[in-house]
Amino acid sequence: MGFRLAAFADEASPALDEQIKALKDNGISMLEIRNFDGKNIAEATKEDAREVRKRLEDEGLSVWSLGSPYGKITSTDDFEAHLDNFKRSIEVCFELNTKHIRLFSFYDAQDKFDLVAERLGRFIEAAKGSGIILCHENEKGIYGDIASRCLKIHETFPEIKAIFDPANFVQSGQDTKEAWELLAPYVEYMHIKDALSDGSVVPAGKGEGNLPYLLSQYKGDVLTIEPHLTVFDGLSSLEGSSKSKVGVYEYPDSFTAFKAAADALKKIISR
Repeated sequence: MGFRLAAFADEASPALDEQIKALKDNGISMLEIRNFDGKNIAEATKEDAREVRKRLEDEGLSVWSLGSPYGKITSTDDFEAHLDNFKRSIEVCFELNTKHIRLFSFYDAQDKFDLVAERLGRFIEAAKGSGIILCHENEKGIYGDIASRCLKIHETFPEIKAIFDPANFVQSGQDTKEAWELLAPYVEYMHIKDALSDGSVVPAGKGEGNLPYLLSQYKGDVLTIEPHLTVFDGLSSLEGSSKSKVGVYEYPDSFTAFKAAADALKKIISR
């Protein structure tokens, strides 16, 4: 299987220099940028982005996607300020030379599709004409936590592509093969993490996410490694009240966990 690999390297270290080292040590050429040097990507300025791009390009690396938190607010939170940050992040994409932004479909909104649709529509309008591809990630606790609701998003908004995250589906009680049957036509890329039905995150292929099967069916070429194998700086804030459990695969430090996640994926795709 010929794939290009990206990763959330902030799970190896909060410092960009150390993220670069983790990527290079593990033969990963792209970063899905989420946190760096004390900042979330949603807080980054154009000047920050230019510096990040130079530091990455000096090491032969690039940014695949903004691992942004857009849409990771509740239905009652201030959306206007959230949208303003999103608009600024489009400019950040240009500076980073990436065309993908990850987004979500709002907490506390499983029965509020009208609100979800209105807000997603405003994201689409803000990005219109930019060339930026908006990519919705299935996530536990948001509107698009199970495949049928994700499908409703993609059928309503063909402009929004899918990020398929097997572990998040497992944690939401969704069979991943069934999800794949519904969502495969919309998948732009995949997040690689796996989980058990009790919510524990485990290396790719060790859980109930059917990773070998999914990767055999996937027609794209980019996979983003998202380890979640140990608690790293920022995990609690990323997941709100729906926390991942750290599973039986525990590691002494973040670099070791990051390597274990990369190695597990490489083992599957080298078969």
